[in-house]
Amino acid sequence: MKSRGKSIVLIGMMGAGKSSVGRCLAQRTRLALVDIDDIVASRFGISIPEIFSKHGEQGFRDAETEALRTLTATGQAIIVTGGGIVLHDENIDILNPLGVIVWLDGNAEMLFKRASRSGNRPLLQSENPRKAFAQILQTRLPLYAKIAHLRVDTSVLTDEEVAVAILSKVRRLNPQPGSPIPATAP
Repeated sequence: MKSRGKSIVLIGMMGAGKSSVGRCLAQRTRLALVDIDDIVASRFGISIPEIFSKHGEQGFRDAETEALRTLTATGQAIIVTGGGIVLHDENIDILNPLGVIVWLDGNAEMLFKRASRSGNRPLLQSENPRKAFAQILQTRLPLYAKIAHLRVDTSVLTDEEVAVAILSKVRRLNPQPGSPIPATAP
């Protein structure tokens, strides 16, 4: 089996809690937090919704891939990805060697409710956001399942509970020295 990096990579649908859980994991493990959306927004100097508006989804996806390419030199970290990261094969090829890929999943209703809460999700700016969400979810579910090493259902757990579940699963998956979890993690 090919050697895997020492990071924890969070994937999953919008609304799954990747950013919030990523912050909890970073705090618990004392690892750096790398958020791909933040890198992309910083490069453009504008918000994600503005990037979608000015450059379209393809412009955003291209910038997302470019941001991922910079991670190959990143040390051990908690890496938070955007929900559509799985749409391009190159992204998957970049993510796989970085570390343990954890799919944050949940029931569709809960994911939609969380994702639509802020009102700033570009892909939900449609006449029927629920239908758009369902179509996106249907496309992405098999892609998440295909690349994830672990899956955690976030439907009824707090962000802290999800972080604890991830750390426990990663320890069981990777118990040897050099695992993505420092021995000092609470």
